[in-house]
Amino acid sequence: MKNILKTCTLGAIALGFAAQASATEWNASVWGKRRAFTEHVEKLAELVSEKTNGEFTINIGYGTLSKNTENLDGISIGAFEMAQFCAGYHADKNPTLTVLELPFLGVSTLDEEVAVSNAVYNHPATKADLARWNATVLMPTPMPQYNIVGTGAPRDTLEKFDGMRVRATGGLGKAFAAVGAVPTSVTATEAYNAIESGVVDTVSFAQHAHQAFRTIDIADWWTSNLNPGTVNCPVVVNTDAYQALSDAEREALDSSVAEALDHYIDNYTTNVLATWDKFLEEQGKTVVEIPQSEIAKFREVAASPIRDDWIKTMEAQGIPGQELYDLVQSTLSEN
Repeated sequence: MKNILKTCTLGAIALGFAAQASATEWNASVWGKRRAFTEHVEKLAELVSEKTNGEFTINIGYGTLSKNTENLDGISIGAFEMAQFCAGYHADKNPTLTVLELPFLGVSTLDEEVAVSNAVYNHPATKADLARWNATVLMPTPMPQYNIVGTGAPRDTLEKFDGMRVRATGGLGKAFAAVGAVPTSVTATEAYNAIESGVVDTVSFAQHAHQAFRTIDIADWWTSNLNPGTVNCPVVVNTDAYQALSDAEREALDSSVAEALDHYIDNYTTNVLATWDKFLEEQGKTVVEIPQSEIAKFREVAASPIRDDWIKTMEAQGIPGQELYDLVQSTLSEN
């Protein structure tokens, strides 16, 4: 029955393009190279083209359209119609999203990350926040909890974090700073050079990024269970471009999001998470397991104080920080 319904839906969407005079072409700005982090964007483009018989296409530019830290700016002026960005790159531009980058939120799975992200994206405050940039969120980029790689002796206690120069952005950077580390917010594409040149001692990433940006290549070790949090990197569209789509085009785009995310999660689980331990073994990397007592101390120092400070700062700006944080927690309790 699902296949029959899908076929009927595809047929109905395609019929909407029969009388369309000209094709619609969008550009999507991402960075790096094709990897697990961009698989939902790739799948979305594939599905949209398929559903519209090639009359609506999305061209994905890997670093060719904008710097990753300027993608939201590009969206705001219509330089391209779609883009991916990370909230921690410019917290002042998207303060509501930074609730999702607070340390030790309690998110454990990619599905939970999708759920809390969508809940925050659909909050009126977040919509108004991104509307300042003429941006509408299309879908999240769910990532697992970050862990760090480093050179030299493993950093397996909070005492050893003191003075550690770590590539970490947003709430993760604040968490490391709370235990004496020195966070540096270099972009993902700059991380390899930063650790190679000694600008940082360690780099905080999800697994796919350690592979894609080769930080694991130069590292000696990886922490397997620190799990302080993650970053939030939505895919957004230029609101004017989205509203200018025909009904059939918009249906083709919107109806492809769920399948694109399913593809992303399946790919990440199968090709990254399930093979990570074997990859580390083949690379000869030391797996560092942080004692639970140290993680508990990290949580005590970083979780509540940083959360309370974030809420206070947001409320002072007229942003419902407490409400957004409570929304994350209530969503987690339901999933």
